[in-house]
Amino acid sequence: DTFFGLDVAQQQLLIGCAVAAAAAGGILTYAMQRSSKMRTIPVGEGWWGAGEKPLLEDQKIYPFTVETSDEEIEDLHERIDKTRFTDPLEDSGFQYGFNSTYLKKVVSYWRNMFDWKKQVAMLNKYPHFKTKIEGLDVHFIHVRPLQSGDQKALPLMLVHGWPGSFYEFYKILPLLTQNHGGFAFEVVIPSIPGYGFSEAPHKKGFNSLAAARIFLTLMERLGFSQFYLQGGDWGSLITTNMAQMRPDCVKGLHLNMCMSNRGFKVLLSIIIGPYLPFLVGFSQEDVRRLFPFFQKNVWEMLKESGYLHIQATKPDTAGRGLNDSPVALAAYILEKFSTWTHMKNRDLEDGGLERKFSLDDLLTNVMIYWTTGSIISSMRFYKENFSSNPNNRIDAKTGIFVPTGLAAFPQELLHCPKSWAQIRYQNIVSYTFMPRGGHFPALEEPRLLANDVIQFAKAVENL
Repeated sequence: DTFFGLDVAQQQLLIGCAVAAAAAGGILTYAMQRSSKMRTIPVGEGWWGAGEKPLLEDQKIYPFTVETSDEEIEDLHERIDKTRFTDPLEDSGFQYGFNSTYLKKVVSYWRNMFDWKKQVAMLNKYPHFKTKIEGLDVHFIHVRPLQSGDQKALPLMLVHGWPGSFYEFYKILPLLTQNHGGFAFEVVIPSIPGYGFSEAPHKKGFNSLAAARIFLTLMERLGFSQFYLQGGDWGSLITTNMAQMRPDCVKGLHLNMCMSNRGFKVLLSIIIGPYLPFLVGFSQEDVRRLFPFFQKNVWEMLKESGYLHIQATKPDTAGRGLNDSPVALAAYILEKFSTWTHMKNRDLEDGGLERKFSLDDLLTNVMIYWTTGSIISSMRFYKENFSSNPNNRIDAKTGIFVPTGLAAFPQELLHCPKSWAQIRYQNIVSYTFMPRGGHFPALEEPRLLANDVIQFAKAVENL
């Protein structure tokens, strides 16, 4: 509409500039793609255990069971009972963070009705394991599909992010392991080292590249030479790194969060996109999700990224209080499940949490962090990944050429159009505008996510 409001001379000038810039951008993008085709990321090696690396490391896989005790629950209740609440500002909703009025309701449920022993039994309904890799006990779930006839089992690793956990995928697991017209997924769900039941690194520098290498080793140890990957949040970066390291092993990469390189093509499309979206590869849905650009991609992110700056600089200081106070931990984590599911939840006194999730599911995720004391080590992952300019890392300069599927959920923190994604991901097999959902789709919209993963795998298998 803005474009057609210009006079003819202005329209012609804008079109001329756009065509020239698009041509230049195309040449630049082509050159970048050509150079990146010659590169993969070296897998390398590392050691993150305490002390010196031994000559030999136990490579066996051991069964693991989630456990709890009366003492653990009593300690939790004592700490909850000593919580000091502060009254919220009137009509503040979640605009200042987790609203204390609603927090009291959540805490009351946690203290008086939440059954952690029951949830532990539920967690153990799938088989858990641990194995030592690069000095760390790595926790994972391994679920095989029910065999029927000539059904083919496709190995699939699902990787979570922060402040999620392996538990995010419990609702999607039974959907993926069903028969889908001749195949079913054999699912592996690891916990990122430093999260939940995976041991935290003892040395500095453990970033997504190190996690990717460890997860590649895990899949090799399980006997998989080729497999699919799926991830969101940190999981999207880790699985992308895995595809960059071993493209011969990754049959397909499915992401529900995608970050593009910030270059000339992106800048051009931001300028031209609202007026001539077709020239920069935007659909009308892209325009709707992206613009007004400053409001949605700068201002909103400034309001929502305070946690990132803290965790990328001084995670141990901020995490100290969270590791001591279960109520502080719950408020810190669950506020993200509110806002990252829908930004408008900030206007609600209850943050809209129970519109999409049950308190049992939300508190189970919190308890995984609480009982393992892993909030600080999970926060450190930000500092390790932002210790230098991410745009100068080797993975930012390396293309991804494995078949890729992208599920674009409308309430995701940042929207990545297909044209932007193609700058890095050079073999996009499917790109889906999802009808609803935000940052935690496996827990919020498991059937939508499962269906997209299934359709993507079918497309790859038929290539």
